[in-house]
Amino acid sequence: MSDDLKAHARRSNAQAPQRRHHEDWPSRREFLVRLGVTAALATGAGALWKALHDPTGELGKPIEPVLRLKNFSLAPPPSAKTFGIARGDKYDAMLKMAIGAIGGLEHFIQKGDVVLIKPNVAFDRSPKLGATTNPDVLAALIRLVREAGAREVRVADNPIESPESCFAKTGIADAARQAGAKLYLPSPASFEMLEVPGAKLIARWPFFYEPFRDVDKVIGLAPVKDHNLCHASMSTKNWYGLLGGRRNQFHQDIHNIVADLALMMRPTFVILDGSRVLMKSGPTGGDLSDVTAGHTLVAATDSIAADAWGFSQLLGRTSDLPRYLYNAHDRGLGNPDWRNLAWKEEQVG
Repeated sequence: MSDDLKAHARRSNAQAPQRRHHEDWPSRREFLVRLGVTAALATGAGALWKALHDPTGELGKPIEPVLRLKNFSLAPPPSAKTFGIARGDKYDAMLKMAIGAIGGLEHFIQKGDVVLIKPNVAFDRSPKLGATTNPDVLAALIRLVREAGAREVRVADNPIESPESCFAKTGIADAARQAGAKLYLPSPASFEMLEVPGAKLIARWPFFYEPFRDVDKVIGLAPVKDHNLCHASMSTKNWYGLLGGRRNQFHQDIHNIVADLALMMRPTFVILDGSRVLMKSGPTGGDLSDVTAGHTLVAATDSIAADAWGFSQLLGRTSDLPRYLYNAHDRGLGNPDWRNLAWKEEQVG
């Protein structure tokens, strides 16, 4: 090999490692491209971590299905009254008369219907104290609904106090079973998230839904009683017993929640239980001296009208009606001007 070739070889061998080093290290352009990709990946990873960060454990919970109640009301026959008033002490006959005035059971209940009756079972009280639905009136209503052709009658409420104790002490459990109804007491699995479009306080709220599965008709059966917050508890306030969750927080806005209940529940009809009336110390009662014999049952397709009548005629109040009745009227949910509605009153037996 010539001296020139040997010198060239020595120079090539000396430069080879340096060239390999430069080939391994990216050019300035490649470096900037790689830096941008790395930054983007880091940013994406940070955003992903932030999205997945779940210190409370709430993120991983499944989204709760949201249900809506159907409208259980029926248009009454042309000749029907808005409400019927029966006076007396024979509950079967009184119910027939009062419901007959608004269209009759044969209009509202069809053969094969599943019917839910919602009494007020809120407190662990004797029925004589007037804080809960009269079990004898409930039994009479169950019998009539079954005679009208209902395939199944259900009785349900979510009491404020212990459900087992309330249903037993009020006599509702025995009355329901003996009359042939199926009893539903609440459990944690009984509640579903209900959506009430247009509601101010319960647009989405846990609801005692289990007894409503496959139900065709709904009847409210509420005692007439004084209430220390909203002045009176009757058929509209009765639906409060179907809410779950921390419902006591609504006491701060009692008139709006009761109006929301009128939006939430569109019953087939309601019964005001004025067989005995808790005139004061409501809603819990506790003293027989606060209770008077009312000897009255009212059936209505407009619960707002029925409650307005009960407030003035059974509770004997001359003051303005409870504000929740006006709130409900403003939402188109009923008419508290009962004097200008069609109604029928009759002494029975």
